[in-house]
Amino acid sequence: MRILHVVTLISEDGAYGGPARVASNQADALAADGHDVTIVAAGSAQHSRASDVTVHLFEPRKLLPRIGFAGLSSPGLLWWIIREGRGFDVVHVHLARDLVTLPAAILLRALGVRVVVQTHGMIDASDNALAKPLDALLTRRVLRSASALFYLTPRERSDLIDVAGPGLALVALTNGVPELPKRVGSGSVEVLFLARLHSRKRPELFARMAEVLVPEFPTAAFTLVGPDEGEGAQIVRAQHVRWEGAIAPSETAARMRRASVYVLPSVDEPYPMAVLEAMAVGLPVVVTDSCGLAPEIASIGCGMVVPGDDADALVGAVRKLLSSSALRDEMGTRGRAEVRRRFGTAAVARTLEQHYEGEHSHV
Repeated sequence: MRILHVVTLISEDGAYGGPARVASNQADALAADGHDVTIVAAGSAQHSRASDVTVHLFEPRKLLPRIGFAGLSSPGLLWWIIREGRGFDVVHVHLARDLVTLPAAILLRALGVRVVVQTHGMIDASDNALAKPLDALLTRRVLRSASALFYLTPRERSDLIDVAGPGLALVALTNGVPELPKRVGSGSVEVLFLARLHSRKRPELFARMAEVLVPEFPTAAFTLVGPDEGEGAQIVRAQHVRWEGAIAPSETAARMRRASVYVLPSVDEPYPMAVLEAMAVGLPVVVTDSCGLAPEIASIGCGMVVPGDDADALVGAVRKLLSSSALRDEMGTRGRAEVRRRFGTAAVARTLEQHYEGEHSHV
């Protein structure tokens, strides 16, 4: 099949986070199965890829200021879709409330192309002033017309029904992670935060946790990696932590392999790819109970789940992991094995192929 993936933004610093990483992993797995796969997105620079996936990036434009990714558009991408869209058997739109993916999906349906949609937890029953007109004009049309509408969690499924009503072609789909090399053991111990420095990710809570634990574990390092999205100034002022800045998405797994513990204290995190990558390389993980992966982490026993409103619980969980290398190894081994069994990209590609071809049973 000729398959097109449409993503809002792809950048060298990985600023758009999980959705771009998910699209890349899916595309690589589909290309490995022999499909002709292309990714299009807004983006500032072309970058190298090891797979056979073709990537076209188009100039992003900020049509609506001060609202983050939602204000992005890319006229060049939309013109490309008008010219080339009919040449694809199916288009997989990684949808958000933005002016890249929403108009792209509308154009593709107008061209008569089969469109499947994945929302990555980004479309919920929002009271945001921009959400209401976008939903009335575009979002509901896209969700209702999708041949398959992929969701990650029961909460996301409920949110999509709240936004667009019943009768949607809903399909459960996990995020997939390729098989990754195991973490490299070393004599040093590092607690790692690798994510956007956004208030929802709560990097400041990571810094406060480090301030408590450094006196108890003076040889441990506490490191943040990721682009600044408003919280960088606080982190620069914080003691006891090091901020390395942003790295390319292709480098995240290698960076994680040098760490000992991965901590993501986000609230309402739908299904974080970074947590899956950390598990895939054998790191124990610490997340809050509002993380979409929290039930799996608790049942697998590959990390700690703490209440999102309890800073002391976060400190206690990381303290427990720093106190026992055997516990870190045991949890890391469990997570790595379970990711290979349940969250591999090959299994995700098989599910996608079924729904791309129209062999679907909605859930």
